[in-house]
Amino acid sequence: MQKVLALKKYILGFFLVLTIIAGFLLPNLKFSFDFSQFFPEGDEDLVFYQEFIKEFGVDDSFLLVAVANENTIFEQDFLNRFSDLTQASKNIPYVIDNQSLTSIFYPLKTTFGYTKLPIIRTTDSTKYATDWKKIQQDGLFVNTLIDKNANSLVLSLETEDKIDYAQSIELLSALRLLLKEHGFENYHMLGRAYFYEALIDMQKEELIKTSIAASLLVILILFLVYRRFVVVAITMSSILLALLLFLGLLSLLGKELTTLASFYPILILIVGTSDVIHILDDYLSKLREGLERQEAMLRTLKEVGISTLLTSVTTAIGFASLLTSKSSVVSGFGINSAIGVLVAFITIICFTCTLLLLVKKEKVLPKNGVSPKWIKGLSEVNSFTKRYPKRILTLSIAFTIICIVGTTKVNTNYQIKESLPKGSPIAKDFDFFQNNYGGFRPLEVVITTKGDNKITDFAVTKEIEKVEKYLKSLAPIRNVQSVNAFYKGIHKANNLNKSEFFVLPENEETFEKYKKEVKKLVRKPFAKFVNKDETKSRISAKVLDVGLDTLNTVYTKFYNFTEKHIDTTMASFKLTGTGILLDKNAYYVKDSLLQGLLLGLLLVALIMALLFKNLKLLLISLLPNMLPLLFAAALLGFLEIPLEATISVVFAIVFGIAVDDTIHFLGRYKVCISKGLTKEEALQVTFTETGRALVITTLILFFGFLVLLLSVHTPSFTIGLLISVTLLTALILDLLLLPVLMRKLL
Repeated sequence: MQKVLALKKYILGFFLVLTIIAGFLLPNLKFSFDFSQFFPEGDEDLVFYQEFIKEFGVDDSFLLVAVANENTIFEQDFLNRFSDLTQASKNIPYVIDNQSLTSIFYPLKTTFGYTKLPIIRTTDSTKYATDWKKIQQDGLFVNTLIDKNANSLVLSLETEDKIDYAQSIELLSALRLLLKEHGFENYHMLGRAYFYEALIDMQKEELIKTSIAASLLVILILFLVYRRFVVVAITMSSILLALLLFLGLLSLLGKELTTLASFYPILILIVGTSDVIHILDDYLSKLREGLERQEAMLRTLKEVGISTLLTSVTTAIGFASLLTSKSSVVSGFGINSAIGVLVAFITIICFTCTLLLLVKKEKVLPKNGVSPKWIKGLSEVNSFTKRYPKRILTLSIAFTIICIVGTTKVNTNYQIKESLPKGSPIAKDFDFFQNNYGGFRPLEVVITTKGDNKITDFAVTKEIEKVEKYLKSLAPIRNVQSVNAFYKGIHKANNLNKSEFFVLPENEETFEKYKKEVKKLVRKPFAKFVNKDETKSRISAKVLDVGLDTLNTVYTKFYNFTEKHIDTTMASFKLTGTGILLDKNAYYVKDSLLQGLLLGLLLVALIMALLFKNLKLLLISLLPNMLPLLFAAALLGFLEIPLEATISVVFAIVFGIAVDDTIHFLGRYKVCISKGLTKEEALQVTFTETGRALVITTLILFFGFLVLLLSVHTPSFTIGLLISVTLLTALILDLLLLPVLMRKLL
């Protein structure tokens, strides 16, 4: 260690080089958002979906544009401009197909063959009332391409599969320019590209906002506690350096920043500041005792450095427990955060300690020393735990029971809307489509024939029709489309385009005739619903965002229906799609969360066993740290906050950070005992010396995570609230319950 101290200038030079390298790497750091990041990796349904998209493509490669008119869309000028917009949209980059009521037609069979009838005769305003009545009678396009009140029309754009952020921006820029050129200002959008743009922009904004807010907060608290600008400057330069090195390392490793990226600055700032305060507080106390800087730092690192290392390792383990999550966003956040914690520790030990040694002790020591109020207040807390142990234990048991009751109320009724920025244009557009159209969530039913049966067989078609009708009867499901629409459309065309003939023909002979005409007339659209060998087909639909629990009931009803009313010897019917996989991920949240925490708990227990070499101390250290986890779960239950993938990070953060205070408390107690102090003397010293650092770090943690209440991202807001309150609870348990257990069991 003395060699390290002697080489402090070289250490600072080394960190300067690392800073320059990280600065060059930082521009290469990319933001990423994709719903597939939340898919349950390794799940059989994901494997099934991946096979599905090989034949039919992804189900979210669309962009819907609903253009509204003040009174009705049946105004000639509006319809002409909308028709021109539809035609022009074909040239938008990455758009491969488009559709609107001004571009599609009814087929009609005449003696000369098939002809086309426009659905809306845009050039003849006298026909608008008749056209609207026909649209309403057919019911084919209401809530799909036109709302039920005829106040808006939808331009549906099919885009290339899996377009990235840059492509999404290019597409949206071209689309907005077209809308402006055609005089449309009142419009709403929904689709993959729009989600990509909005959520990436949110990530960037949140990252900057939380970084600035957390930094200002930490600066304020540090100055109020230490009253020395040099201490604040050293601490903040160390933390910001750790953050820069961490982001540079992520860039070097090719990592992308996802929806949880806004937590990184707060985590590094708060965890790093916590490490600094524990070392700084002990170092300053050594200086006040009259020790020289190098000797004071050596003793600090021996007495507090080990505990700080252990707290960093246990915090990293807490985050690493998220690796059990099947969501790549959550597991990636876990491993990245674990790396960040260790980067912060190394930076604090090497860089911060070196900086402190370069500053004269007169410049870092508070002018008035530690306020007597700290010593008096913490001594009173110690005395309280000594006088009222039974009350504390009784209240702790009651608190535990209440928490257990709360955990039984935890639900997974998650809605996609919760992931959108509050009050943002995309959230308002999402609501618009939810209220006026079929929503956003795609739903696919994959039909796979058995034996020698084909999708185009009349018998199989009738089974598909049963399923399609049943899906339409389920309230949350909208815009149901299947291959049968082509046959029914031809049947209707052969019967003077009368709405009542939009049904399957009654006999197989007529069906076979229509089948040939379908393959000749609509070959390309037909291929979107049936694979090449006609062994698979799809029923596509949209599902309203009504909550996971409601949708699970719908899915169960669907499978019960197919089991009882469908001839499954001819074909199987299986749900799939983006929405199904997002919902499926919720099934694993509880299990993977529990597995990860148990694994983390075992690893932390092993570390503490090696540190304390005392079974009783091990048990004492774990008990107070289980209650904050229960409390976090209870808050979810009582506040009716759905447990979903991003919310699950609360438990990893609480577990990883809450245990730090216990380690520092017990570590100081052990040092005092090794010096020959009695149990009560050791507890008193621990309270007055370590207790202050625990309170300060917890306040920083509390207010630091409370910064997330500024977030427009609902899960981030919820996470900030839960973590802040839970960590404050963990401090109270460490200061009240932990001493009682130590007196009872040691």
